[in-house]
Amino acid sequence: MEPTRTEGVYMKKEFRIKRNKDFQAAFQKGYSFANRQFVVYSLKKEGQDFFRIGLSVSKKIGNAVTRNRIKRYVRQAIFELNDQLASGNDYVIIARKPTAEMDFFEVKKSLTHVLKVGKVLKK
Repeated sequence: MEPTRTEGVYMKKEFRIKRNKDFQAAFQKGYSFANRQFVVYSLKKEGQDFFRIGLSVSKKIGNAVTRNRIKRYVRQAIFELNDQLASGNDYVIIARKPTAEMDFFEVKKSLTHVLKVGKVLKK
């Protein structure tokens, strides 16, 4: 089932990575790429025709309000980029310390950059 533009990729549970096993698989078998704000692990999933997103924001970054804001910004950025993102992969996005001071447009720009570095964003 392909997510539509109005549904979003983070609204439905099947587009999210929640289980620790799935996170660990991405860390161990996937490949990573990074910039100063984000580390992204990408794992190719055979037979999966959509992508799934897992988010990790450490307590070192800030309080719950700050961490939830960062997660909202990342989800919205992914939602806006979902047409360009390669399907059939699991992505685990880890936010680094500098994201605490960023607004939405900076988060989206940085995420776009790191996804281009990892060659998972279609031109």
